[in-house]
Amino acid sequence: MTQAKKVLIVGGGFSGMSAAIELRKRGIEVDLVEIDPGWRSYGAGISLGGATLRAFKKLGILDEFLKRGFGSDGVDLCTPNGHRIAQLPTPRITGPDVPGGGAIMRPVLAAILAEATRASGTNVRLGCTFKSITQDANGVDVVFDDGSTGRYDLVIGSDGLYSKMRETVFPDAPKPKYTGQGVWRAVLPRPPEAERAAMWLGPKIKVGLNPVSATEMYIYVTEDRADNAFISPDEFLERLRALLAPFEAPTVQWMRDQLGVHSQIIYRPLEGLLLPRPWSKGRIVLIGDTVHATTPHMASGACIGIEDAIVLAEELEQHADTDAALAAFEDRRWERCRMVVENSGRLGEIEITGGDKAEHGRIMRETLEALNQPI
Repeated sequence: MTQAKKVLIVGGGFSGMSAAIELRKRGIEVDLVEIDPGWRSYGAGISLGGATLRAFKKLGILDEFLKRGFGSDGVDLCTPNGHRIAQLPTPRITGPDVPGGGAIMRPVLAAILAEATRASGTNVRLGCTFKSITQDANGVDVVFDDGSTGRYDLVIGSDGLYSKMRETVFPDAPKPKYTGQGVWRAVLPRPPEAERAAMWLGPKIKVGLNPVSATEMYIYVTEDRADNAFISPDEFLERLRALLAPFEAPTVQWMRDQLGVHSQIIYRPLEGLLLPRPWSKGRIVLIGDTVHATTPHMASGACIGIEDAIVLAEELEQHADTDAALAAFEDRRWERCRMVVENSGRLGEIEITGGDKAEHGRIMRETLEALNQPI
């Protein structure tokens, strides 16, 4: 069992909360600091594959997801006029009674994880983050921005794409890179016929839907944009309706008609990041989007961040030596996370350039098959 008896987690997103839950299962004392005093999660729906549901089962939140989100099997692939050309299979890798995929509202998933984090006995401090970090061979001294201090055996940085931890620990690390695409998302009522995820594949625009509960679904539209220019929220409704206009599929036109000021429309430029190894320095280790932020083309960003948390806790349990545990963690995570980031990025490149559809399909299939393998 690890010598790391007291751990600090910086960042209360999906991977940080998952790490807290898993470490507490092993009797490790955990402080979690989150800079946002409201512990809010922004965004509309989030699509989840079978590997994510498997991770939910490990965390102990699968039942809550199935109660408050939506599980389904398969993804329908359609032409812009609505003709279904294929169904992407989503094997039931979590168990015969658990759907192969699904979706949930991002704030709902954050609430489920927050409830589990507090129930685990984690000491959660909101509106707080670190001010300075100094480490020696045996631990880490932390000064917080509220003036308090603490000493920890291990510090986990999980503060996201624009991580202050990454900047502090690895000042020469690469910065997030804009990919040339943006994604629009909105929330709409779910008609009974929307039983699973579906995508309509246009020449340059991709439209999708995924049910997120018994009564709601979210839609997304991926758009090429040469520059990462600011778009005023006042323009969101008009722009999203215009993007859907060329799609003749009745379902897409129904969605277009349903859009309004109530639809929680958001736009996000797609950025990516893959930090080369190592992901740790001394007694500080980085996980999740802090080291491998991916575009949503494989619907696996949350998955690999949550998996990081599970694997890190497992390796700390299996190794008395912290250095050995962190090395084993990276050995198990590097190739899998690299694959998701790079393959997702390649899918975006193919969409932007109008590249080989066969390559696009092959990458999706091979990546999903790899994600279905045990971690």
